[in-house]
Amino acid sequence: MKKILILIAATVMMAISLSGCGGIPPNEVFNADDLEGKIIGTQLGTTGNIFAADIPDATVEAYNKAADAVMALKQGKLDAVLIDSEPGKVFAEKNPSLIILDDPFAIEEYSIAYKKGNDELGEKLDAALTTLKEDGTLDEIVSHWIGDNADNVSYVPDETIIRERTLVMATNAEFPPYESMSGSNIVGIDVDMMNAVCDELGMELEIINMEFDSIIAAVNSGKADVGVAGMSVTPERLENVSFTQGYATSTQVILVRGEEYANPIGQFVQKIHSTFIEGNRWMYLVKGLGVTLLITFVSILIGCLLGLVLAIIRTTHDKTGKLKILNWMAKVYLTIIRGTPVTLQLLIIYFVIFASVNIGKVPVAMVAFGLNSAAYVAEIVRSGIMSIDKGQFEASASLGMNYPKTMLFIIMPQAIKNILPALGNEFIVLLKETSISGYIALEDLTFGGNQIRSQTFEAFMPLIAVALIYLVMVMGLSALVSLLERRLSKSDRG
Repeated sequence: MKKILILIAATVMMAISLSGCGGIPPNEVFNADDLEGKIIGTQLGTTGNIFAADIPDATVEAYNKAADAVMALKQGKLDAVLIDSEPGKVFAEKNPSLIILDDPFAIEEYSIAYKKGNDELGEKLDAALTTLKEDGTLDEIVSHWIGDNADNVSYVPDETIIRERTLVMATNAEFPPYESMSGSNIVGIDVDMMNAVCDELGMELEIINMEFDSIIAAVNSGKADVGVAGMSVTPERLENVSFTQGYATSTQVILVRGEEYANPIGQFVQKIHSTFIEGNRWMYLVKGLGVTLLITFVSILIGCLLGLVLAIIRTTHDKTGKLKILNWMAKVYLTIIRGTPVTLQLLIIYFVIFASVNIGKVPVAMVAFGLNSAAYVAEIVRSGIMSIDKGQFEASASLGMNYPKTMLFIIMPQAIKNILPALGNEFIVLLKETSISGYIALEDLTFGGNQIRSQTFEAFMPLIAVALIYLVMVMGLSALVSLLERRLSKSDRG
């Protein structure tokens, strides 16, 4: 416990020191022409990312979240950030050291994305948007979120309307004032607009929060009916989805550093309170931790059971020449799983294999991580079995024990003792790999930290908190494995 506390204290102090280090260069971007040859940050998959690619000699760095790009700008890693005007205003308001240049970079229009070929839904959405524009509902919704008199009051759906079906909306709740987190709810212009659209269509709105660059894939795969996230029409997007008429006009603006960025060391306690205590945001980490532990535990069980079966098939073939077909299938499985990134496996299982099956994100993650872990557990167990002297198989046979009994009572106990450290490392890797669950909008520990970032526009505190939680879990798991090793090694003494 003492070592854990020392490591936590050292990590916090080092992070505080690094976050406030000097050497941040002054701003050199004062208009769009100054972007030439500069390092520009954007959010992955946005039109800002597309526009930035056309700037001569510019280096474009695309981030999964706009908040990450803004944090990099504050730390001097970027010269500017291209971002939509309204979210840019929110970031500038929350970060006094940043300013928006007066001249807009580009003008664009937001539309609702829907699956190609679903023209019936597209026509209904267009009709509903036309009605909301003509009767002033859309303007009223916008006035609650943008302007001097904005009060952030959400649209209240009509409870008297009979809802015949559910409309699933995919969004990225890190784009205020169009969509952002307020406690456990997603609020904003797009949410209110879609609630009003559903009132017109007699539908119940269901919202799925995910990474921005996953929205079109979700619509294409049928995980969502529409994608609504301040999304403008581009030729690339039109190749994959269709769009309704526009519902809002926006501009791309240039966000740059203004005054010198303040050192956060003196504001450490204040930042802890504003990041975690206000709005009970620490609950995002608690809920996410529970999901992470559940996925890890079940995935370990799947990985161990399937990995053990694969290992026995492989070793049985190696030692006896039997199970040729099963051994071939096992080798193909191991080659595919070990030869592809776990992130791609998770996305393929969610968006392709289970595209038309609604079994929930948590079971999908359990299956994905369990299948991935099984491939590595199989090879670990196989190496442990093969390390046992073949004379023990011969001795067991001479005593009248058949192959299954020899494996169960003689070989496996020794093999497990030999491979326990390697298994422990695999479980640690699996625990950390679950941090990519946010790719399918699963609210795990890392996703919880991202939700805090999206509300506070503060990256330092949530990232350090998540890192420390993972550190404590890994150290605890390592200590447990070491304890088991010592217990098992007692039989070797004397």
